[in-house]
Amino acid sequence: MGKTPASMTALPPLKKILVVGGGGRENALAWSFTKFQEVEEVYVAPGNGGTQEQQSCHRLNIEESNKEEIIQACKSLKIDLVIVGGEKPLASGLADQLREAGLIVFGPGKKGAQLEASKTWSKELMNEAKIPTAKFWKASNNKEAQDLLFEIDKPLVVKADGLASGKGVTVCTSIQETKAAIKEAFEGKFGEAGAKLVLEECLQGPEVSVFAITDGERLEILPSAQDHKRLLEDDKGPNTGGMGAYAPTLMLNKEDLEKIKKNILLPTLDTLKKRKINYRGVIYAGLILTKDGPKVIEFNCRFGDPECQALMPLMPSNFAKCLQAAALGCLNKVQKLETSPLKSACVVATAYGYPENPRKGDLVSIKLKNSQESQIQLFHSGTKIDQDGKLLTSGGRVLSIVSQGDTYNEAFEIAYKAIKKIDFSGIKYRKDIGYQVRGKGN
Repeated sequence: MGKTPASMTALPPLKKILVVGGGGRENALAWSFTKFQEVEEVYVAPGNGGTQEQQSCHRLNIEESNKEEIIQACKSLKIDLVIVGGEKPLASGLADQLREAGLIVFGPGKKGAQLEASKTWSKELMNEAKIPTAKFWKASNNKEAQDLLFEIDKPLVVKADGLASGKGVTVCTSIQETKAAIKEAFEGKFGEAGAKLVLEECLQGPEVSVFAITDGERLEILPSAQDHKRLLEDDKGPNTGGMGAYAPTLMLNKEDLEKIKKNILLPTLDTLKKRKINYRGVIYAGLILTKDGPKVIEFNCRFGDPECQALMPLMPSNFAKCLQAAALGCLNKVQKLETSPLKSACVVATAYGYPENPRKGDLVSIKLKNSQESQIQLFHSGTKIDQDGKLLTSGGRVLSIVSQGDTYNEAFEIAYKAIKKIDFSGIKYRKDIGYQVRGKGN
């Protein structure tokens, strides 16, 4: 089942899908799959408090690390396609084990997931592929890193080599700050993820996210998006997993995306192939638009969160079929994606104490009369339903409020109006998401 017969002229039926993960990204993906008329049921493991609010969606109480139970559920439910949502199960090799069990899977295997799981591996691949990126240096202990800093003699970006849930990066503005960031990392700030570091030169320019779906041979690029990592307005405060996003961006037009495909994405795919890696899933390029052109800050091996929430409402109804085709290695057998011309806005509501120590267990009140109408989507992240049927906070990023409009101003106006109808103790959200495009006639 994991390989596509050469004689296949049409894709097999797609009636049942399993999404592995429990965040806002997975909630948004599951919602998008229900738009495809061929799909009968969408299952999410472990899902969250909003999973079953969506039509034809069902929550499976199986943790994403429980590979045996996931395989068993797929076989008993006759799942046609598995989407592995997050980087941790991908890095642990879940996609490989599911494929070995005969399942069709969208998501790279363990080797391909090194694109995100190891900054060192990723940077070395970029150099091999001659992809434009920042200069970098590797360090495996504090002395080695501090000696490198002394030689380089300028502020650097300090990155944990491993997975740190989007929070393993410190952009330093002074040598003293760089010294402190290195010391903190090796003292355990990022746990095992910071056992090795990558030090990078600081690049200047706006950041943008570009996502490509690949079947290992071909690429399909989605509209670009822009994330807002910092906790506070004006891009201040600590880094988070993401406080909001919008799509598409104005910074990249079709010609720019074609150049990024030619100069960054295709060379990446070619180099993965040279390394005998059959990569079927998402290649997510985090780019910085410098005066010398786009450069890669980092690669990720899955959809971004919250960019995914902003993007999914722009996807056509056959999006699920596109992912199935990629998983089967035959993107050429599905129609090219025709995405919506609307603008999409996403604002994330977070729990008290996020990101350092988010409080859990607060009662969530949602007074949106019809959150699933065409212009508004409410995607759950850190929520759960308790034994009394009450909706409670269960994580740092609680909900994503997403809306679309003909202009960015309209989309964000709808989103911010909707978020006022949501409440829980300690709720926090940035009021300036999309400041790059709002209030400018866009």
